[in-house]
Amino acid sequence: MKLVYTHEHHALVATVANHLLQNDIEVITKNQYASGGAGQLAPIETWPEVWVVNDKDCSRASELIEDLNKDVDKPQWQCQNCNEMNDATFDFCWNCQHDAS
Repeated sequence: MKLVYTHEHHALVATVANHLLQNDIEVITKNQYASGGAGQLAPIETWPEVWVVNDKDCSRASELIEDLNKDVDKPQWQCQNCNEMNDATFDFCWNCQHDAS
C-alpha cells in the first residue's frame, strides 16, 4: 500500500479517491477526521490522504492524478459575450452560460 495523494482540502482528496475508484484502482482514504489534532500535530500531518492498496496500480494512479490536475495550471479565459473571467475548468461562462469557444 502506497500514499499517492494528500492535500489540505478534503473535497480535492475525495475527488482524487473517487476518480481512482472509477478507474478500477482500489484506494483507502486516511486522516479524514485528523484535523481535530491540529495543534498537537503539525498541520500537514492532519491532511487527508489517498493510499493505493495494490502497489502495482501506483504508476497508473499517478498518471490519472496528473491528468485530473492538469487543468489547475491552465489560465483563466474571458467570456466573449459578457467579458467575465472564468476558471480554465469551465466550458461555459459562469455568469451568462455562453460557450467558451
